[in-house]
Amino acid sequence: MKKKDIGFFKELLAKRLEDLLDQADDTVSGMTTPKENFPDPTDRASHEANRNFMLRIRDREHKLIKKIKKTLQRIENGTFGICEQCEEEITIERLKARPVTTQCFDCKSKEEALEKALGI
Repeated sequence: MKKKDIGFFKELLAKRLEDLLDQADDTVSGMTTPKENFPDPTDRASHEANRNFMLRIRDREHKLIKKIKKTLQRIENGTFGICEQCEEEITIERLKARPVTTQCFDCKSKEEALEKALGI
């Protein structure tokens, strides 16, 4: 992979990581505000549903943060863009679609087909 492409992905991932960390800080500060008093149980239930939804989103983002950090480490150690299964280069198109991927299209397709066959 060209240095220009690696630089592009490094910058893209660093920016995405920064955005996710900023959002995480906002969530934490929003959860520490004093509790609101809801006289209507329906309003309270709606508030709790929204809060749970936000927590699920943040959990997914937390997992993405870990993947981004691992990907930035792979960039630093020179293994970024190489499939962990077959050790072939992952296409630029696939990396642009999912920069944190660790498998080429063929290996990921095989893995998904196996998971589907096993009912995972």
